[in-house]
Amino acid sequence: MINMKRTFKEAIRHRRSHYALTDQSPISDDEILDIINTAVLTVPSANNSQTSRIVLLLGDQHRKLWDIVGETFRRRLSPEKFIKLEEKIKKSFSSGYGTVLFFEDTSEVRKLQEKFPVYKESYLKYSHHTNAIHQYAIWVMLEDAGFGASLQHYNPVIDDEVKKNWNLPEDWELIAEMPFGISLETPPVKTKLPLEKQVFKFS
Repeated sequence: MINMKRTFKEAIRHRRSHYALTDQSPISDDEILDIINTAVLTVPSANNSQTSRIVLLLGDQHRKLWDIVGETFRRRLSPEKFIKLEEKIKKSFSSGYGTVLFFEDTSEVRKLQEKFPVYKESYLKYSHHTNAIHQYAIWVMLEDAGFGASLQHYNPVIDDEVKKNWNLPEDWELIAEMPFGISLETPPVKTKLPLEKQVFKFS
């Protein structure tokens, strides 16, 4: 089991995007899986629909994913643009320890749309909200365990190859990819809008 070293507030303040990763891990693979399981068992979903699906790729399976990304985009980009992407893949993604893939099961979303037709258009949004909470929860827990991670979106371009390679259901929609590993760099400080432009209180 993962023991959070920080308070929740400290943990979310610590989470950042890391783009220089190594293939080392500070914890066991079982502990990584426990992070995934904890998110899946605790993240809320609309009507308890539980539409999110998570795939954890480690070792050769992790590297295979980024080979797929590289080969897919090699056919779509100019040589000049692909060289930049290839460097990023090698340094920031495939160089890491693993990747978490986030999916939504659209067959379950359709069941909700049929059951509650008045909310038909909203349920797709709700499912993506649920998926985003899974992403954030897993990201924070990975960082708290000693990893660096980032959130990527090479979907939907890679969707067909990903589902084919791991024999995943056609109804699963790929939402995001999260490569992780021990980080080699400290992320730069990000500028933030003044709170008074984002937070409003009425009493």
